[in-house]
Amino acid sequence: MIPIKTREEIEKMRTVCRIAAEVLDVLKSRVAPGMNTYDLDQLAREQIAKRGARSACHNYQIGSLRFPSYSCISVNEEVVHGIGSLKRVIRPGDVVALDVVVHYDGYVGDNASTVKVEPVSSEVAGLVEVTEAALIEGIRIARPGNRVGDISSTIQKYVESNGLSIVREFVGHGVGAAMHEEPQIPNFGRRNSGAKLKPGMVLAIEPMVNLGRPEVQVMEDGWTVVTSDRRPSAHFEHTVLITEDQPEILTLLKK
Repeated sequence: MIPIKTREEIEKMRTVCRIAAEVLDVLKSRVAPGMNTYDLDQLAREQIAKRGARSACHNYQIGSLRFPSYSCISVNEEVVHGIGSLKRVIRPGDVVALDVVVHYDGYVGDNASTVKVEPVSSEVAGLVEVTEAALIEGIRIARPGNRVGDISSTIQKYVESNGLSIVREFVGHGVGAAMHEEPQIPNFGRRNSGAKLKPGMVLAIEPMVNLGRPEVQVMEDGWTVVTSDRRPSAHFEHTVLITEDQPEILTLLKK
């Protein structure tokens, strides 16, 4: 069952998503050569607490594992769920994917962005640009009457037409009172398939795109996902409200 948010719930989603977007914006502005990912994660912790919210990532549990960081910071070959570390120092040429998920007043806001640490290669710059553009293309399709598969197919076609590959093991999802709600939103699929989109649905759409092959693996920490060929990956995400008309990007900062 896909939750349809009430007006009150939508207002709460707008609030928590604004907080998530503000924290992500601060983190993006602080990514720089010489900084380690532990300190960047601690900045996320501070910025979330400053706004009276809490991290939805920290202590997130799967089986016996609990996620130790307050945000997900994934560098280069790390696709998603990277753990902040004093040993992981950001260097020129890196790409750093930042995923910020916060919980506030009973609801969750989820967003991600990939930062280029200049100078980067033209290949890597293209990877980041295509991934972000694929997200926008997918959001454009998030209208009532369309289906989840229409979003999935649009993202896949855009990415693959640019010679890049889609991660298939991890997908977007509904979001609201919980971090992960129905429906699942793969970044690949067929048009006219999946659940029909209706006003009041809130979706976290998040293409994860690899420069090389699509295969990934999970590292020994049980969390960090890396590309099997160790080539770079990029990740962008917005939380999106389905309305009667065009989609509303709840995590888009209005400056």
